[in-house]
Parts: sequence; structure tokens; C-alpha cells
Amino acid sequence: MKFFHSLPTLGLILAPCASAITVAEITGNNYLSPLSRSTFTNLTGLVTAKGPNGLWIRSTRPDDNEQTSESVYLFSRTVGANLTAGDIIKLDGTVTEFRSSNDYLYLTEVIPRNVQLLSKGNPVTPVVLGARTSGIIGNKDVSPPTEQYSGLDNGDVFGVPNNVSRISQVNPQLDPARYGMDFWESLSGELVTIKGVTALGRPANTFGDQWVYGNWPVTGKNSRGGLTVTYRDSNPETIIVGSPLDGTRNPNATKLGDSLTDITGIVQYNFGFYSVLPLTAPSVKSSRSPALPPPATIRSKGRCNALSVADYNIENFAPGNSRIPLVVEHIATYLGAPSIVFLQEIQDDSGATNNGVVDANLTLSGLTQALQARTGIPFDFIDVDPVNNADGGQPGGNIRNAYLFNPKEVRLYKPNPGSSTDANAVLPGPSLRFNPGRIDAPPVFTSSRKPLVAQWETLDGKGNFFTVNVHWTSKGGSTSLQGDPRPPVNGGIENRNAQANVTGSFISQILAQDKNAAVIAAGDFNEFATVEPLKRFVQISGLQDLDVVSGIPAVERYTYTFGSSQQQLDHMYVSPSVAKHVGRKDYEHVHVNTWAAEEDVASDHDPTVASLNVCKR
Repeated sequence: MKFFHSLPTLGLILAPCASAITVAEITGNNYLSPLSRSTFTNLTGLVTAKGPNGLWIRSTRPDDNEQTSESVYLFSRTVGANLTAGDIIKLDGTVTEFRSSNDYLYLTEVIPRNVQLLSKGNPVTPVVLGARTSGIIGNKDVSPPTEQYSGLDNGDVFGVPNNVSRISQVNPQLDPARYGMDFWESLSGELVTIKGVTALGRPANTFGDQWVYGNWPVTGKNSRGGLTVTYRDSNPETIIVGSPLDGTRNPNATKLGDSLTDITGIVQYNFGFYSVLPLTAPSVKSSRSPALPPPATIRSKGRCNALSVADYNIENFAPGNSRIPLVVEHIATYLGAPSIVFLQEIQDDSGATNNGVVDANLTLSGLTQALQARTGIPFDFIDVDPVNNADGGQPGGNIRNAYLFNPKEVRLYKPNPGSSTDANAVLPGPSLRFNPGRIDAPPVFTSSRKPLVAQWETLDGKGNFFTVNVHWTSKGGSTSLQGDPRPPVNGGIENRNAQANVTGSFISQILAQDKNAAVIAAGDFNEFATVEPLKRFVQISGLQDLDVVSGIPAVERYTYTFGSSQQQLDHMYVSPSVAKHVGRKDYEHVHVNTWAAEEDVASDHDPTVASLNVCKR
């Protein structure tokens, strides 16, 4: 992350000049400085670090108050030319608040004037996070809270409604012992050391910015060393490592669970997140072993009482995709060549070229042929072409949901395919008006994938079941978990709520006719199980979460890495008649992508596989 911004516009001076001021009086115990737009004289501070556009100073008269930062940023491209860490200086200046986006927090800065050097060579001791410290904020444990971000979130960072208040308007008093954002704000500008550094995934961007946690208490820790989003806990104890201040570059090949060397740097709010800007780049000490997880133990037996079903979002998959060998390996080896695979993000035959092509036969036949060459199984596929550019995703890509299936084990029940403009319905039986067909209810699915519904039978005629392949509206438009709106904007949640209503109602019609019907809904729901759209979906559909049914620990329920944590956007839900036969070993998330190095990544999602009983009852 590059640390830079343009010179902020200075407002009118609204308060009289103050003299012999302290840093804590400037930073205050709220998010916004009580002296914003004020001028002051005679501020004394110890230079702790220098950056390309300024330097940071720490108070020489700390107030022993954990709510107030004892450090502040001096924004000037010239004032630090002849200064270095360890210098004590005295200055006059103006207090300002800067932000580069209305959805970000303000950063308190000082525009310095009349800087005088008082002494050189003074010791500069960083605050060690996760340990007790003294002399700056007293003899206190400096560890971040592990569950709540802000007191303005009403206990749930993903609660609804979103964006009901803003930190910049409420300007709450900091409670660093309880709220993660308050903790990091109370250390804004401070020089800290992070020991026992663990990487939370691959680098967040091309600059090598890296989400980490250190040697302090954490919650949601999974077996790989990452932190998983769980109910009302989205890991505010994490921080992103930004661009080093000395111009070195952070490692660009980190993986989930990697151990890094200790980091000493400045805590600073940057581009929507609290960051630590290292004095120099860290390096990777060690990586987790094995590099990839073992293949799933689930294998299809081709019988109605042990049918293997998998789900995989293969990320903008098009003909000639260089990731085909990896995807094939994942399906064939790591998922055990399931009887049915729910696929999402299948592009048309011309990929992202916006030329009016909507057919995906080349895309899907290329994949099935490669699978047959690898496994000997003559996989087949079904999909429904969308209306051109109507289903979202990359312009021209026409992504859609599709099924791969093993025709030696399952087949469509009384096939009657629908088109992109044919809305499916549940008929007496129950059966489907179109098999396969799409649930299409504009404007609920405008610029979004329509669920692909199918009815199947096992070749022995003993199993009959329904599948619903889901890829709901994305979280595009969300604001940072550490941003100004509280609770943060969960982009697309209104659409996902509406899609939950429609999808859930369709499934409920099947179960209303036959409470023992076998129904499987799976795919990329673009939401967490404990957030409103999926809670609504479960309530309306009557299905049960296979993670809960199978007893997978909450911290191991992840299929995706985003920012500071592992999270689950991909889910599988089953009807009660299926759920009652599921045991702990019948469902697995296979972390072939979240654990992998960049060159071994086939998708931004992990696949999931289950063994299910779909026998007629």
C-alpha cells in the first residue's frame, strides 16, 4: 500500500492559539481531534519514524490514558529533511483532519511550523503489542479486542440495517479495551512492534500488503492458523502490513499461516484500514506443512444412499483457460470425481469478449473432455444460456451456473429443458415445469445469476432428488469493516434478501407437496450463514445447513479468504429427509485454494463435497 495523499485543505482557524500543548491534547480520546483546525505553539515530541511525506513524533509528556494516542503524524515534505529518529523537537502548527474518501475515517495530522531541534540520539522504544508496557500508557496489556469493531455496530458488524450512523458524525469516545477500531485508533501514529507474526493469506495487493495478527489472544483460529469469521466475530484483532517506510518491499509470496519475522512500524489509518507501516520489510520465516490439504475422503458409491455431490465456483471459467488442469485435478482427485458437481461462474464460449455469444458448450465440453481423459468417466453437463449481458459478472462473459454429472450414476428425471426466458415452477408430483430450468423473478435477479433447478434420479431408479444451484448477488458496494458507516454497508444485501425469499419459496413448494423430498441447494450464496439473507432462506425453504448438520467446527467452515479473515460464502443446504442421514464424515470443505501459493490457485473459492442419501422414502 503506497502511503501518500495530497495536501489537505486547511479550514478557517476556529479556536484560539494554545501554548505548551501535549500530543494527547491534540489526539484526544475520540476519533476526531478536539483541536481540529486550531493552531498551537510549543509542542514537544520525540521523532520515532520518517516517511516520504512527513514524520511521526511521540509525546515527551505522556498522560497515561489508554484512550489517547501519544503519537501524531506531522505532514510535511520538507520539515524532516534534517531530522531522524531519536531527535526531540519543538514546533508550532495547525491540527487538521484528512480522509481520501467519504466512507473512510479521518486521520488526525499536524501541519508543522517553526520546528526547532532540541536534542539528538534519544532512545526510541516501540510499544510491544500483546505485552504489558509502561511509560507511555502505563503498566497495561496492549492487546486488541477480538470480537467487536465499534460500539456503533450494535453488537454485530454484519447486522441490519446497515449504515445507520457514522463515526465522523457521532465521534464516539474510544473504548480500546472493548472495540477493535477504538484500540487501533488509540495507537494511531504510534511506533509498535508485532512479535509472532502470522500471515492471514496471500498478499492483499500488488504492493505486498499483508493481513496479519501477532502474539496476542485471537478468536476464530482455524487449524491452518488463519482466523475464521464466526457469529458476531469478524476478527478486529488483525491489522494490515502496509508499504515499508524505507522503500523495501514486503514479501509477495506469503500464504495462509506463514510465520513472518517481527515487525516494527507505525500504526496509521490508510485507505480504509488500520495499518502498520514497517520501518523495513519483514520476511517469511516458515510455512505450514503440507502445502495443500489431502484429498477428501468422500467417494461416490453410485448408490442412492451414498451419492457424492460437490460444489465449486471456478471463477470466470472460459475455453482455453490456463487453470483447466488445476480445476480437473481438484474435481478428479481432491473431490473424488463426484456424481454431480454444482459449478458457478461458467463463461460463454468467447469468454469475456463482449460479442453477443451466450452459448457455453465449448467451455463445458472442454472441461468434461479433460475430466474424462483424467478419470475415464464420460462426464456430461447441463446449463441454461442467459440473455446476453443480463446475469452480471465480467461484461461479455455471461457467467451462469451449470452441473457436471456422471451419467453412469445419475440422469435427469423426465428431461424438459427450459430457456433463459422460461420461469420454472413446481408442478404436482412434485415435479418441475422445466427440467432443468431457471428460477427467474425479475427484478430480483437483475444483473445476477438465476438459480438453476433440476430433478434427478439414480440409474437404479431408487433415488429421486431435486437440486438448486445458487449464485446470488455479490457483495460489491460494501464498505470497509473499518470504515465510517456503522454497521458497514453490506453491498447487495437487499438483493440477496429478495433472492432468499424467491429461492426459499420455490424450495418450500417442493416440500409442501412431499415433506420427504430430497432437496439439495448449493453454491455461492455470497453471504455468511449467520447473516440475514441466509437466515431468511433457511426459515422460508425449510432446508438445513449441512455444516451444522454434519458438525463441522465453526472455525473450519470457510471457503474463501477476503482481507483479514477466512469466511464462508459457499454453502450446501439439504432437506430434513436428507439431513437425518448425515454424519460428521459426510461433508468436507477442501482448502485447495485458500491454502495455496499464487501459482497453484485455480479459483478464489474452495470446493466442497458431501456424501448424501437421496433414496426415495
